[in-house]
Amino acid sequence: MSDTKDYLKEYDAAPEDEKFPLVYGWMKTEPLAFFKQLREQRPILVTPEATIITLFEDVRDTLMLPKIFTVDLYKPKMADYLMAHDDDALHDREKGLMHAMLTRDDLPLVRKLVAKNAAKILDEANGEIEIVENYCRGVPATIVRDYFGLDGVEPEDLKRWSFWTQYDTFHNQPFSQNSKEKFDYIVKEHEKASDELGKYIIHLMIRKSLSVKFGEAKNFLFFFWNLLVKGFYWITGRKIDKLTDNIVTRMLRASYPEQLDFGLQRVGVNAGGLLIGAIETSSQAVAQSIEMILKDPALLAKAKEAAQLDDTKAFDDIVWETLRYVPISPFVFRQAAETYTVAKGRPHQTKIDAGTYVLMATQSAMFDKYAYDDPDEFNPDRTFYHNFIFGYGSHECMGKYVGMVMMPEMIRQVVLRTNIKANGDIDYDGKPFPTFFNLSWD
Repeated sequence: MSDTKDYLKEYDAAPEDEKFPLVYGWMKTEPLAFFKQLREQRPILVTPEATIITLFEDVRDTLMLPKIFTVDLYKPKMADYLMAHDDDALHDREKGLMHAMLTRDDLPLVRKLVAKNAAKILDEANGEIEIVENYCRGVPATIVRDYFGLDGVEPEDLKRWSFWTQYDTFHNQPFSQNSKEKFDYIVKEHEKASDELGKYIIHLMIRKSLSVKFGEAKNFLFFFWNLLVKGFYWITGRKIDKLTDNIVTRMLRASYPEQLDFGLQRVGVNAGGLLIGAIETSSQAVAQSIEMILKDPALLAKAKEAAQLDDTKAFDDIVWETLRYVPISPFVFRQAAETYTVAKGRPHQTKIDAGTYVLMATQSAMFDKYAYDDPDEFNPDRTFYHNFIFGYGSHECMGKYVGMVMMPEMIRQVVLRTNIKANGDIDYDGKPFPTFFNLSWD
């Protein structure tokens, strides 16, 4: 689509009930050209259903005001998980605890684990693979199992639980343009997934707690532990993996002062949160980045060269630059809790009323000249500090640093294949996430 298309002229001429659907469609299908016109002519677009914010400074400003621009829309979808809390004691306390558990000292080992699991899947594919289900979701599922510690369950269950939670939370909102029938169906599937996940987490907490208390005993308790393990498997049918160091086990081994209110229930809630945020988002980012690289022979050649280096930074920077163009979403959303004037004192200042749905166009912000010189040019040598791929502010992705090694390593393992090519484009099958993407290589 040409950059000269006059989106605002078409928007202004549209009937009121068609304005936001037009905008929503352009953000999904023609984001770069649409956002460029907004940044230049109408940086804050007030539509009948939501307000769109496009400039870097304004996006950053609003995302740093969690009590004003809240995640209230998350709350019916996330129950009492920390990411549904705005700037309160529970959010800060539990995010701090989880950051301590997800120590960045683990990252080299995590990357090696990703590389091993990714290479194994590709090697066993014998030169052709449907990559979304089998790889883009499959590799993160192994990290959820082996590093996060959500074991004893089929990978397909982990994938399904992540899929429906992500779908309902981030793509089934009042402004998401879903029919009532579709909206209700997604909610129903999410409720079913949440019920299954909740039951699994209860089993996991019991099993891991017993493992922490008795699993490493060297005396007669070891005999009784084996009886407990066999009994648990007989009752639940769940397989028990060998006790290893993982995030769930770390949480259960730690001792917390009563004031931290981080008992077994809260450990379980946060264990489930690790799963939800890891699989579907990573899958989408990996698939879309791979597609962009494979479509451009020059970019593929540059990526292949960087993938051969012992130092992965050059390759990783290529991945982050592709995700400026093909992020998992062009925006993050909030709801205004009070009236606030964005860009106060500037020509485009706009009063946003309490209750308004606000879409912070993070993709647009990453193409703002304030953030980057020559933003329309593909340039891997950019600072990551102006990148919104993992969000920004208090609700920045908790597993950001795990994602920063997992996703590029998954893409790297694909790029390293000889004569790698895509057999067609990604098929989304009417969903917000990639569904089918076939690759082959020699």
